[in-house]
Amino acid sequence: MTRRERHIYAAGNTARGYKTFFESVLEGMERIYYLAGVVEGITSPLIETIGTEMGRKTDRVEWIHSPFENGQYDGVIFPEWKVAIMDSSYPRMTRPFAPGVTEIHVNLQTSLNVDQLSPYSAQISGWFEGIERKSQEAYEAFGEALRIHDEWEAPYIENLDRDKANLVTDELLGLLFSDEPLSKPANVRRMYLGAATPLGPVDHIMKLTDHLDKRYYIKGRPGSGKSTMLKKLVNEAVKQGLDVEVYHCGLDPHSLDMVILPEKSVALFDSTAPHEYFPSKPSDEVVDMYERAITPGTDEKYEEELLDIKVRYTQKIKEATACLAVAKELRDQLNNVYVEATDQQRLKAVVQAIIGRLSRM
Repeated sequence: MTRRERHIYAAGNTARGYKTFFESVLEGMERIYYLAGVVEGITSPLIETIGTEMGRKTDRVEWIHSPFENGQYDGVIFPEWKVAIMDSSYPRMTRPFAPGVTEIHVNLQTSLNVDQLSPYSAQISGWFEGIERKSQEAYEAFGEALRIHDEWEAPYIENLDRDKANLVTDELLGLLFSDEPLSKPANVRRMYLGAATPLGPVDHIMKLTDHLDKRYYIKGRPGSGKSTMLKKLVNEAVKQGLDVEVYHCGLDPHSLDMVILPEKSVALFDSTAPHEYFPSKPSDEVVDMYERAITPGTDEKYEEELLDIKVRYTQKIKEATACLAVAKELRDQLNNVYVEATDQQRLKAVVQAIIGRLSRM
């Protein structure tokens, strides 16, 4: 089997606040190591070390990226062993399954020199308050952006021919689900297509889909039925007993941006900004909802109004991203103090102990 790494987001800075799909992503894990008691600046490098080391011994590794710090990780999953290593620092929270059996909490506070941290007590409290405040400001700005996005959708919804949109969906249903239903329950796994980060929107669409036999690039405009179509495809996949990976929108978790059917080796995804891509393989296919289901000339008819909406939407996204960038700077200061007060040898011992356990599995 060819070794394959996957890169996903299971948490997001959204218009509805900080929302996660950790429970769905970790479903089926038989052992989850939670690195607890410190900050992400300590946990992420440990996750990367364990993932890199153990990744040499398995065909599949799944990296869960942090939406707060570009290039850092919330966790790593080894599907073959049904094992995950996760960061449990603020604000990540998950519902326990079986504490002490499924979840093993690794307390990293023993590696901290508390005396070295004590002089920074007031600053640490201030950093956490600042992170919370700027994060909330970001979520409020994203919320405003989503409300403006609703304005953006309105002219297209008004000019959407639902019969034509349904016809596109029916064509895809016919192509994808022509076989007899499987005699097993579908496994539905939910995560994010990408994330709003301090550096702007980031996604891993191409990495997630480049090995698949078929990719449908869904083009269109806001309100042209892309998410609705994907939801119908998910419902049919579940009825058919097919496993399905559901990728939610990083701005609005209630909306869908991509669906992957692993057993069919097929992906269908919203290929519009900020995750606009174009076919690069002979088997790639474009499905244009604007051309297929929107009244011709709608863009031109509402050109002035749409330009104003786009400008206001872009401004709110920039405001939110700027808030995330300030929160990141505060996180960096917090992380630096904790890293300085950490006994690196003790951390290495913890990492080696986890690697040793995994190696014996």
